[in-house]
Amino acid sequence: MHHAPFVVHRILPSGGRRVSLLVSGHDEPLGLARSDADVIEFLRRADVPDPDEIVLGDSPLVEWTGGEPHRYDAEEPTTDLP
Repeated sequence: MHHAPFVVHRILPSGGRRVSLLVSGHDEPLGLARSDADVIEFLRRADVPDPDEIVLGDSPLVEWTGGEPHRYDAEEPTTDLP
């Protein structure tokens, strides 16, 4: 269960992270972020004051799930295929 109003979801296999706004207990999608700049833009469009400080700082308004914050690239496979 998410506790922050803005959620940056796990990294997708193709790269990037979905960003959503928690409204009345369910996620409203804001877009697919491939960088912090994208997340900042989504928050700006949602009329959040000082979105850059929220994303780049340690704000309780943003929850990063399923991986390291501020990372957007999919991991390379670690096994060699024949």
